[in-house]
Amino acid sequence: MKTKTAYLALTTAKKVDIVRITDKVEQVIKESGVKEGLVLVNPVHITAAVIVNDNEPGLHSDYLKVLERLVPYSADYRHNDTGEDNAASHIWRQLMGHQVTMAITDGKLDLGPWEQIFYFEFDGQRSKRILVKVIGE
Repeated sequence: MKTKTAYLALTTAKKVDIVRITDKVEQVIKESGVKEGLVLVNPVHITAAVIVNDNEPGLHSDYLKVLERLVPYSADYRHNDTGEDNAASHIWRQLMGHQVTMAITDGKLDLGPWEQIFYFEFDGQRSKRILVKVIGE
């Protein structure tokens, strides 16, 4: 059994941002030497999510529009009474799901025709890490 742990570092330009990370995850898989297995991609921050979906800007905009409608960023939240201003970002993360586990086949991500991996940042503009854990043969 082979394993590899890597951390992708990034800083988003905006407080709320979406970053395609498929190529970076594929690079970690390649470096691992795993041909058949799984990869876990986890944003080790409580105000971010990793999802798999289409690389289409309109869809990304729709996600953010729906999140803002369901949980307005500027609404009055008890969490913000602590001096924070990011309560909505915590809730958005839970709505989006926080991590993904993907199959590795023949040494590559086993993605559908339109699937890509995205990091969704909901409280950014500072350094963040994404855990990539590969396990397999």
